[in-house]
Amino acid sequence: MMKTIQNQWLFLYQSFLHANQTTMNPRDELVLIVDNDNNETGSAPRHEMRAGGLPHRACYILVFNSRGELFVQKRTMCKDIYPGYYDVAAGGVVLAGESYDESAGRELREELGIKDTALTCLFTFFYQESKNRVWGRVFSCMHDGELHLQAEEVESGFFADPADVLALSKKEPFTPDGIYVLKRYLREKG
Repeated sequence: MMKTIQNQWLFLYQSFLHANQTTMNPRDELVLIVDNDNNETGSAPRHEMRAGGLPHRACYILVFNSRGELFVQKRTMCKDIYPGYYDVAAGGVVLAGESYDESAGRELREELGIKDTALTCLFTFFYQESKNRVWGRVFSCMHDGELHLQAEEVESGFFADPADVLALSKKEPFTPDGIYVLKRYLREKG
């Protein structure tokens, strides 16, 4: 009971900071920590989660336009993991007290300026590499409007056919978990 109240308070506090444009250093955001079976175990500042390779949750949102093209973003060099890499998904870590769905909505608003769009939940997966152990939930949405890129996280972006994105990933650095997500999406889509 106490843990639930604490997580709700943390979520409300972090939501207040985001809503009021108060700057919180991303390394200090409280991330939801889980075990290897995706059960919640607590929270930790992002920098501790990264340093300890703690399993956590993240959301991944594949943003398509009405032509079926996928939005690809180039991550800024100040990202704590895969700086300067291309990424096929908007998204990020699930904060303490936050659900996958809430995280996906927040990340879309923050990174791309997309608000009030319908999200389709696709699948949940576990990905492990080096010090990145993540339980990810993948969503998709369609967006033809203007994008407002978050300068701190997204350097640039473009829409491209998913097959062209996979070809580009053989020549340019892409986030490995994002490429896993795209390949699985395409395989399951048929």
